[in-house]
Amino acid sequence: MPLALLALAIGAFGIGTTEFVIMGLLPDVAADFQVSIPTAGFLVTGYALGVVLGAPLMTILGTRVTRKRMLMLLMGLFIVGNVVSALAPVFGVMLAGRVIASLAHGAFFGIGSVVAAGLVAPEKKAGAIAMMFTGLTVANVVGVPLGTFIGQNVGWRVTFFVVAGLGVLGLLGVAKLVPEQPKPQGVRIRHELAAFRNVQVLLAMAMTVLGFGGVFAAITYITPMMTETAGFATSSVTWLLVLFGLGMVGGNLLGGKFADRHLMPMLYVSLGALAVVLALFTLTAHNKIAAAVTVVLIGALGFATVPPLQKRVLDQAAGAPTLASAVNIGAFNLGNALAAWLGGIVISAGFGYTAPNWVGAGLAASALLLAVVSGVLERRTVTGGRLVAAHLPGPAAGVGPDESVPTASAPISR
Repeated sequence: MPLALLALAIGAFGIGTTEFVIMGLLPDVAADFQVSIPTAGFLVTGYALGVVLGAPLMTILGTRVTRKRMLMLLMGLFIVGNVVSALAPVFGVMLAGRVIASLAHGAFFGIGSVVAAGLVAPEKKAGAIAMMFTGLTVANVVGVPLGTFIGQNVGWRVTFFVVAGLGVLGLLGVAKLVPEQPKPQGVRIRHELAAFRNVQVLLAMAMTVLGFGGVFAAITYITPMMTETAGFATSSVTWLLVLFGLGMVGGNLLGGKFADRHLMPMLYVSLGALAVVLALFTLTAHNKIAAAVTVVLIGALGFATVPPLQKRVLDQAAGAPTLASAVNIGAFNLGNALAAWLGGIVISAGFGYTAPNWVGAGLAASALLLAVVSGVLERRTVTGGRLVAAHLPGPAAGVGPDESVPTASAPISR
């Protein structure tokens, strides 16, 4: 794997830390600003919605400069947002800082995915994307627990200053290691938007929203769930987040490995298992050991879906992948926002801190259903293409196994 992937992973590490560290600090921030836990949850929802809006906006703006320069500009925006959060005098200003930082998120991962995939051979694309996302997952093993520990012992504002420092490291890494690439030529917004007419692209994005949303329904409220229901001390949340991060690292790498070989089966297995585990979390959350094991499984199964879903979008949006890739990152965060909001609703309704797990299970099951629909449609398209090719006159009448056959990503012109 090229060394440039390390630079992308460094940037992903900083972004992953600021995205997830708020989970462990939610009670501290809520107490400081004198707001409720569900209200503090808007720091998660606001960040996620910022990613949704920022992903296409920043990607479109990025067509005017080289990809390397755009990645550097995005890291600069990320730094500013975290400094604003650290200095926020009131809750609304902190929310604004979270949104500012989030604007860099989607475009960084979207453009970074295209850069990563372009650095390796076609059969290694999912693996390269997974390597970049390893920075995001490692953040949950190192950055998030460390940030949570700092926030609980020194103050949550210090945590966000440290996160801003991680952004500086990410900026330097991109500047030093990512090769200079020419500005994309001939990019037309109309051409990029055409990818969204492909039903498979839309299905993949819907799977992203629902599948990863299932993870966030549970993890957004992991601190009150583990302290109030499982009986963990507040200090234990740090190592629980480490376990979640370890699961994410393993699931991400496995997802990248198998997505290059068996993409759709990987999605079926991971989404189905995720739905089951989230449903069981309603029960296992009452036992410390069982709860800890479940947290690992949620991290692993949730991130096992990331490389295949991102590669699915890149494959189906061939020829115009940049905007679709960034919007799919926004789809991950749209799922986060939806799940955090729904989780807050069921908690506020009095169903308890384990109720968001049922929300997550339902979202993951819905994503599995869409994956099955997508697979069925793809098989029908491929089969139909072969039947048409078999009846074409001339050499195409007997298409062999090594000859070109239209696929779902290259439909036959009727």
